[in-house]
Amino acid sequence: MRTWTAPDLPKLPGIGRPPRLFNTANGRLEHPPIANEQATLYVCGITPYDATHLGHAATYLAFDLMQRAWRDAGIETVYAQNITDIDDPLLERAAATGVDWKHLADDQISLFRSDMHRLGMIPPEHYVAVTERIDEIADAVSKLRELGLAYEVPTDDAEGSDLYFDVRKAEKITEWRLGDVAPYDRALMMQLSAERGGDPRREGKRDPLDPLLWRAAREGEPSWPSSVGEGRPGWHIECSVIAAGALGNAFTVQGGGGDLVFPHHEFTAAHATALSGTPLAHAYCHVGLISYQGHKMSKSRGNLVLISRLLEAGADPSAIRLGIMSHHYRSEWEWFDEDLQTAHRRLSAWREGLVRESADPLDSHDVLAQLRQALANDLDTPVMLATLDAALDRGVDNPGLIADAVYALLGVRLQPVSVSGNSVEDPCPLEA
Repeated sequence: MRTWTAPDLPKLPGIGRPPRLFNTANGRLEHPPIANEQATLYVCGITPYDATHLGHAATYLAFDLMQRAWRDAGIETVYAQNITDIDDPLLERAAATGVDWKHLADDQISLFRSDMHRLGMIPPEHYVAVTERIDEIADAVSKLRELGLAYEVPTDDAEGSDLYFDVRKAEKITEWRLGDVAPYDRALMMQLSAERGGDPRREGKRDPLDPLLWRAAREGEPSWPSSVGEGRPGWHIECSVIAAGALGNAFTVQGGGGDLVFPHHEFTAAHATALSGTPLAHAYCHVGLISYQGHKMSKSRGNLVLISRLLEAGADPSAIRLGIMSHHYRSEWEWFDEDLQTAHRRLSAWREGLVRESADPLDSHDVLAQLRQALANDLDTPVMLATLDAALDRGVDNPGLIADAVYALLGVRLQPVSVSGNSVEDPCPLEA
């Protein structure tokens, strides 16, 4: 799958520090193991409808910053992201709007790519749609069945049976245990399963939490012939196969929004561990959810703030980034329409401060060191923004260095200037 043009990040003097990150699985701040100076990152992608909303942007911005921190520390990054281009919500939206599901997905994927490009996000090296990996996913389900970890549940509306993952047996014969990723009690898991794509009330399952691996073909639904029969994949097994196929097992970080901790990341890890015998990832990092108009931003509620509409209305992409980065990536917060105006004012103040003459300017290398220290502390963007507020209010002795630092570390453009002070072209054009 085609991605988007990567931003050309300036090379800064010196070297940063690898970021210490909060691992949801154990509740600790830690440095995930990095092998051979290469960090590997998998972030769950969109289901392509209602793209791209502010919650999407906040999620992908957090992992964009993570990659910037690694790269500034001299660590190569390999980034993979999927697209869930076949799923019940997509089919439901297509049916409700009278649009072919494939056309809807293609249009939304194109819009998402454009939004990510205009926001200056680092693109993944591996950008994989589920429909591109149907055979591999089906073969993984077949292997789980051979291991005794998949079982059939009869259906009333299909000729074949659906296949489910046996959670209790997996706990007995693999290294994975329920709660390895999501440190929740069972009552909360049951609630979240019902809210987030699971079917705990389905009759015939051995355990209410057992997740779907393969959905047998239904009339009127897209399906594919496979080694486990005609049908389509379940949600979690898709990411298990795509992530491991792109990055191998035990990669550095599995990332996504906070609503993916359970059941999605829990069972993605369960499937991958069962298939390979090793953990899926060393650390699990999650982004806090955003509210708007007094409620959590959601497709079902219809209170989405769409990035494309903000851009069409004249928003500066750097201001959108600043509006999001004024909050720590792990916090839950509410977006107000005035936040974008505040971000534009901050951006204007920084741009003015960059060229303002100062009788007592700060040492730009000291400012860079402070920015790096905050970024390495679990991507602490509020501290970075406060550091720049103070520095650019007083003035700096090397504006070109600060402009490059702000772009390289935060993805915010202050002016088209390099460290040498010579003007250069915009490294992140707004049009693909």
